[in-house]
Amino acid sequence: MSVDAAAQGVIDALQGSPAFASMTPEQVRGAVGSFVGLQKPHQDIAKVIDEAYEGPGGNQPLRIYIPRTDEVLPVVVYFHGGGFIGGDLAVAQEPMRALANDAGVIVVAASYRLAPEHPFPAATNDTYAALHWAADNIGQYGGDASKIVVMGDSAGGNLAAVAAQRAKNDGGPHLSGQILIYPIIDANARLGSRAEFGEGYIVTAADLDSFWGSYLSTPQDAENPLATPSKAESLAGLPPALVVTTEYEVARDEAEAYAAAMAEAGTETETRRIEGLIHGAYWMSGAVPRSSEIHDAAVAFLRRQFTR
Repeated sequence: MSVDAAAQGVIDALQGSPAFASMTPEQVRGAVGSFVGLQKPHQDIAKVIDEAYEGPGGNQPLRIYIPRTDEVLPVVVYFHGGGFIGGDLAVAQEPMRALANDAGVIVVAASYRLAPEHPFPAATNDTYAALHWAADNIGQYGGDASKIVVMGDSAGGNLAAVAAQRAKNDGGPHLSGQILIYPIIDANARLGSRAEFGEGYIVTAADLDSFWGSYLSTPQDAENPLATPSKAESLAGLPPALVVTTEYEVARDEAEAYAAAMAEAGTETETRRIEGLIHGAYWMSGAVPRSSEIHDAAVAFLRRQFTR
């Protein structure tokens, strides 16, 4: 289908803005942070608790969202996107409040060290440490550590996929699922969407190359499964996966190829392509009403996994 009218409105409004690839890291962070202006007002929620977890580079902030209930709740550990360079807890606050309320889960949103100041493997080491923190500590906040789903969008989707692999390979924490929202998977992927949607849809092919160039310490890192989850020796035995892509995005085909590879390896995998939408739509709830389809897919998946 054609580009969603509201998404096209965002594209049009950004015409003439500098490309991510031409920005400094601080400019990228400012541009990513500006997505807050595209979001609905925050939902009320029972509790928001700021905490910290100990990562390899020291303490990193995380934020816990707890909906109104007296029950012990399942848990989502969420890693934000931003091309490994930008993103923070503030830009993720609106979707995480909505997810906690609508899915009836406790959300632990974890920050991590950003490139280029902290290149690979800093982000994956941090986010894996955050997952362990949640498994070890969420009980004191009313969470059920036996029911954890890891989740991320864009670069955060990559980090969530890698965290799921590390948990499998290292013997825990046990995960009930993984939600990967338009994840970027492979720095060297050259599939059809990379050319077809390489220009004109907010994140370009050059932007994606720039993000990877800032994150990876060396070109050889692209062969490491901790950076490129599709390079794993085996994708069998991973937790059930939901992979959500959008039609008009440069990394669409690599995400769907990763989903297909997981399914072929025997991992229970659902792939959902949202027609007409663009990369970044999950953070555009106010400007792009159909972004709710991404949210709804995540909520439905969580309800299925946690009621088994």
